[in-house]
Amino acid sequence: MTTDFPGLIAALALAIALPLASAAQAESSKDHAHEHTHDHAHEHDHGDDAIYKGYFDDAQIAARPLSDWQGDWQSVYPLLRDGTLAPVMAHKAESGDKSAEAYTAYYEVGYATEVDRLTIAGDKVSFHEGGKVVSGTYESDGHEVLTYAKGNRGVRYIFAKTAGDAEAPAFIQFSDHRIAPAEADHYHLYWGDDRAALLEEVTNWPTYYPSDLSGSQIVDEMLAH
Repeated sequence: MTTDFPGLIAALALAIALPLASAAQAESSKDHAHEHTHDHAHEHDHGDDAIYKGYFDDAQIAARPLSDWQGDWQSVYPLLRDGTLAPVMAHKAESGDKSAEAYTAYYEVGYATEVDRLTIAGDKVSFHEGGKVVSGTYESDGHEVLTYAKGNRGVRYIFAKTAGDAEAPAFIQFSDHRIAPAEADHYHLYWGDDRAALLEEVTNWPTYYPSDLSGSQIVDEMLAH
């Protein structure tokens, strides 16, 4: 019996090569999938970051319901005044163009408000000022895009009062660095009886975080931004 050594060697080589090729192909597919997912995630993060900083296209803007701001909210103004937010001001000073004291003065104007708590349930918004509460029901009145001095932009989501206490403002305007439906984690709120005049207000922006957060938790949230 004659053994076909060349044929046997070729068969063995093929048997070894096929699994190696399959493994290499599988590894290549895995790397490609990982790279695609990784890159896509970073593109998404960068896009969100750009929007947060006020750089976006008009086509990205979408209407939002009042339910995006549902909940029980506390003003951060008392936390600034009692020194709780001092670490935030110090952190801003590390990379900003002001001292911690100057940032504190800036936010003193920005956060200033007598409304220390807001509750939003359904279409009802209640303003708590000390022991006094005034409420109104509100419906969407559209949104406005504002361009700021630095060239970045923001979107104000506006709601008009349809019923409620006479002392409740005729208009409320939300700004939370978002431009499409999403549940807010904090926001700036403007309110008053003159819709157009409110759009001109860019120095005082009362800011609210969930009432169930402690002062230190709010500091952590702010430092994360």
